[in-house]
Amino acid sequence: MLEATFIHCPSVGYKLERRLWSAGVRTWQDFLANCAGLPLPASRKEIIAQHVRDSQEHLDAGDYAWFARRLPPRDQWRAYPYFKHRILYFDIETTGDPGYDTLTVVGAYNGTTVRQYVRGFDLEDFPEVFADAALIVTFFGSGFDLPFIRRAYGIQLPQLHIDLCPLLKRLGYHGGLKKVEEAVGIVRPPDVRGLVSYDAVLLWRAWMQGDRQALERLLAYNAQDVVNLEALLNFAYPRMVERTLAEPL
Repeated sequence: MLEATFIHCPSVGYKLERRLWSAGVRTWQDFLANCAGLPLPASRKEIIAQHVRDSQEHLDAGDYAWFARRLPPRDQWRAYPYFKHRILYFDIETTGDPGYDTLTVVGAYNGTTVRQYVRGFDLEDFPEVFADAALIVTFFGSGFDLPFIRRAYGIQLPQLHIDLCPLLKRLGYHGGLKKVEEAVGIVRPPDVRGLVSYDAVLLWRAWMQGDRQALERLLAYNAQDVVNLEALLNFAYPRMVERTLAEPL
């Protein structure tokens, strides 16, 4: 879908992008091959053509940050297949304290391995998970997780970002992570089934009072949060491609 994307080009809006698709221009190469015959001013075509050539060059170089700066946040899902080999599913847990909320657990999953960082053990090491990431996937991360760590830790995140919460809303799936999981048929293991965000706060408090099993359950809950993001993205991506290409002019 990324190589069918023109919305990041100067002077291209969603209506023009759909007009190009309707005219048979479904890829960057299609545009370059058929540029002369398109009913656009010559100067505008050259601007788009140059940006298309730049896009191919940066894609070939794996320059995710270039696309992250140019693609609207709502459209960064289009880059998924091209950068999924450097993906990071990400979720945080916090103390939930009004006014001085702090991190308790950071969970990260690269499609193969779950890494978790825990306050009092190795939480200060969690920024290392971003080192090789080109694409971050969250659920409501644009509203909570990423602003939280930027504000609290001063971390710069040049990566592409797919926030599955608004993406799935566009497909008709509303509510929190667990409600959406249930709606698409994802079933959590019995030991964490039914737990919600506030339970993570309570489990941390129980751990701080000496309940070791509470920490184990909290980590199991957090691990499901990050692992299930992969299933949700694989559910959402083909449906978004179909929906986007089928939108009327």
